[in-house]
Amino acid sequence: MIEIDIKLIVNCKFSINRKRIVKVIPWLLLVLQSINMNDAFCSDSAVSWGWLCHNLPHYLFIPRSLFCLIGSVMANLGTLYTVSAPSGAGKTSLVSALVKSNPEVCVSVSHTTRPMRPGEIDGVNYHFVDHATFESMLAEGAFLEHARVFSNLYGTSQQWVEDTLKQGIDVILEIDWQGAQQVRKLLPDTVSLFILPPSLACLRQRLTGRGQDDSSVIEARMNEAISEMSHYVEADYLIVNDDFTVALAQFQALITSQHIRLARQVERHQQLLKDLLA
Repeated sequence: MIEIDIKLIVNCKFSINRKRIVKVIPWLLLVLQSINMNDAFCSDSAVSWGWLCHNLPHYLFIPRSLFCLIGSVMANLGTLYTVSAPSGAGKTSLVSALVKSNPEVCVSVSHTTRPMRPGEIDGVNYHFVDHATFESMLAEGAFLEHARVFSNLYGTSQQWVEDTLKQGIDVILEIDWQGAQQVRKLLPDTVSLFILPPSLACLRQRLTGRGQDDSSVIEARMNEAISEMSHYVEADYLIVNDDFTVALAQFQALITSQHIRLARQVERHQQLLKDLLA
């Protein structure tokens, strides 16, 4: 039996920050639900799922029905990922390959003011807008994050991200380290990944091989790369893209690990767990 002495905590009305309690409710409920699917345990010092649903809403001033739904709703949400890398590290190629084999994962299409490159499609690779349009959207609070990179502006639509996650679909944001910082501050549960090249020589070779930028742009990207790569320490996961197949397998392993987290599995297999523990 697992006992959680939370009754005492909840009853200390003046010493508890209710906002902090609200933040942990979904995960507390999911853990208790997975441990105790049938309200099987409840003693003076232990807390059951039923006890929480009955008592905790009173102290948090929220409807009991809403409280009991929070855990289920949170478990059904998709996972938000940020993927950052210096230009030329292979970020876009890895993300594209991963999404093709994972129907539950999609890539956010950012807005940008940079010129369209050969082969790119408006609305598919980016939403290409002018500076005036971007600034107007920024003033309206339309972006979850935004950043200036090489004199160009990039931003992610907050409404689109929220709507997609509510459908249970994972969302990948291909953004620089500045954008990733902003997202983590707003959404601490975001899973962040940083991708590095195997060497600076390899990075230069990839930038040159793309044939999309002139030598001055490539030099600017190389100069910026070292500063960008120093922010790998801020990420949750790190992949060195030396062998594309290996890097893609590691990326897939990260996605899979999130799909089999306890909260998701409990929600997905509720009936099975009840039957097994009956």
